Amino acid sequence: MSNIRNFSIIAHIDHGKSTLADRIIETCEAIEKREMKEQILDSMDIERERGITIKAQTVRLKYNAKDGNEYILNLIDTPGHVDFAYEVSRSLTACEGSVLVVDSSQGVEAQTLANVYQAIDANHEIVIVLNKVDLPASDVDRVKQQIEEVIGLAAESAIPISAKSGLGVNEVLEAIVNKLPKPKESVSDKLCALLIDSWYDQYLGVVVLVRVFDGEIRAGMKVKMMATGAVHVIDSVGYFLPKKKITDRIFTGEIGFITASIKDILDCQVGDTITEERNPCAEALKGFKPSVPVVFCGIFPVDASEFEKLKESFQKLHLNDSSFSYEAETSAALGFGFRCGFLGLLHLEIVQERLEREFNLDIIMTSPSVIYNLYMTDGKMIELHNPAEMPEIVKIARTEEPWIKATIIVPEAYLGSVLTLCEDKRGEQIDMQFIGDRAIVNYSLPLNEVVFDFYDRLKSTTKGYASFNYQTSGYKVGDLVKVSILVNGEAVDALSIIVCKIKAEKRGRALCSKLKDLIPRQLFKVAIQAAIGGKVIARETVSAYKKDVLAKCYGGDISRKRKLLDKQKEGKKRMRQFGNVEIPQGVFIEALKISDE
Repeated sequence: MSNIRNFSIIAHIDHGKSTLADRIIETCEAIEKREMKEQILDSMDIERERGITIKAQTVRLKYNAKDGNEYILNLIDTPGHVDFAYEVSRSLTACEGSVLVVDSSQGVEAQTLANVYQAIDANHEIVIVLNKVDLPASDVDRVKQQIEEVIGLAAESAIPISAKSGLGVNEVLEAIVNKLPKPKESVSDKLCALLIDSWYDQYLGVVVLVRVFDGEIRAGMKVKMMATGAVHVIDSVGYFLPKKKITDRIFTGEIGFITASIKDILDCQVGDTITEERNPCAEALKGFKPSVPVVFCGIFPVDASEFEKLKESFQKLHLNDSSFSYEAETSAALGFGFRCGFLGLLHLEIVQERLEREFNLDIIMTSPSVIYNLYMTDGKMIELHNPAEMPEIVKIARTEEPWIKATIIVPEAYLGSVLTLCEDKRGEQIDMQFIGDRAIVNYSLPLNEVVFDFYDRLKSTTKGYASFNYQTSGYKVGDLVKVSILVNGEAVDALSIIVCKIKAEKRGRALCSKLKDLIPRQLFKVAIQAAIGGKVIARETVSAYKKDVLAKCYGGDISRKRKLLDKQKEGKKRMRQFGNVEIPQGVFIEALKISDE
């Protein structure tokens, strides 16, 4: 056990975590050179296409150190984006140390701070690594000073490296074995293992990633999941090298996987404790704090007959991504579907892509929203997930909306445009400090203003130089209203939105204008209206196709033409009264892409 090191690589987006993991795997000769490829631990196609890590990945390596000992390194490569912070917190729980990677040209960014504070909260020893020292813009001394001033960690022993070329990687490995602690000694011979992650394999059933804290786990053992009470016999245990390697047992302090022909996905809960059925441990491990979804939207199958397939896909996806939540709901316009919770808009996009790619589903998504607290006149408080379910305004005493504390790190040249953006989004400045030529701004912002287009507008106004991180800070009273969209006099609940009253008219006009271009023309005029309660605040009209009924009139009195036009008018009036407007599926997705600008 003294030769085992469990560690995570943490950093801001694009600071080089996955590239450093590649070089460590290469240096430890875990796989042959001909099999090596960039971002080898990023196994999903979406990760490779977007160039980001979405899932934390584990690999077990052997390293022959300068002191002559052979060490076992359990490396976990983590994501950098704020929407996947839950993957980082779970990975840190399974380790004793962290390697903090900081870009030596860009310095400390928002997610650097967020991730390093998570590591400090988990009582981790931290090895600081300054990456990209081969770039002309690299400034090692400036970044060391930033680390000491902003984070508060001593940076004199930070290791300068280039993960791309391999410079300094041996020094990183030596620091890992010398500075990071070994796993704690086992206090009992009774099995106590933490369920870190799981995924579904169509041949093996559920595959479970575990960290053993006490005892050992071996093939043939009868184990019990303490949270669910499910009992299974283990078929196989093994490690990722990064290829699967089957072994006979995993000992205390090690990270590996188990399979047990688990068919029921609900048996496996991330953060659960696994113990032996006949000789259980005294108490369950702490596990992980449950993730709190902040963005909600409805997901419905395009074809109603695929509802069961969608439900099964959600179960398998939740097994692999426990920060995503779902519950069944129905919609008058879209039929049976699910109300789903996400950690942010990027998380929502990734889940949508995975459903379409991995499970071959055609889906419709409704407008994203957040959870509002409604205090009713009868004294009750209800949580509102779906804008379509908002009660009548006369029954509501007050509404509260969630707010966040946002940390934005931005070059001084773009500070003015960032402050203007935050003020546009009803933000309240908390404080501001300058470190060199960069400003760290803390703002309090309403979450429903952030989920739509805040991140995109922040990046465009600062030419990509700003970094952004946030955490929820509670609820505040807000002057909020529900804007309903009526097409031909019928409310379309999938397009309902909740907005601040002062922005309601602007958002309603923008939505009506967009729908006018998206909804196809009919044989009768179609009115598109935005309304608050019974008051219409915006309207657009889709003009009708018009048949030339006067084509056969080659002469005669005007009254003859008038008669034909009146007859057509009556027909269109009747048609409008009984005609249904079919809204194409693409309209729902396109209608979401509305900026405040």
